[in-house]
Amino acid sequence: MTVMNLDKLEVWTRSKEFALEIYKDVVPCLPADEKWNLAQQLKRAAQSIPANIAEGHGRYHYLDNVRFCYFARGSLTEVQSHMTLANELGYLPNEIYTKMTAHAESVGKQLNNYIAYLKRSKQGEIDYPSGYTVRDEITPYLPDTADESSPQ
Repeated sequence: MTVMNLDKLEVWTRSKEFALEIYKDVVPCLPADEKWNLAQQLKRAAQSIPANIAEGHGRYHYLDNVRFCYFARGSLTEVQSHMTLANELGYLPNEIYTKMTAHAESVGKQLNNYIAYLKRSKQGEIDYPSGYTVRDEITPYLPDTADESSPQ
């Protein structure tokens, strides 16, 4: 079992499976000269999807969770863009591209549904007092006041 029952969160499980398929089915199709370019970008973006869902899940307030789900959705779209490029360059066969695109769309729908659920449920909202902010007050940055006692 994972921390905070993450393995019970279906959108995380499905996005992790999608990332694994990117590693196993898509990246091996890319030529060796794309090892440090397209392959790395695909792997990073694919990893980012379940990682951002997990980070949001571990946050206290639903708005933080939603924000990280937006990051996950952006990474999912980035993966789709990289796969489209790989397909159009002739690196990714149509059958794998079609399968992975369908999987990406399914994960995207599930992620959108999860975001809608989070917004409706507003988990953590009542735990914050009215008017409470999560960040500290802003202190002005004064670069020339490091040590006022030293001679100028």
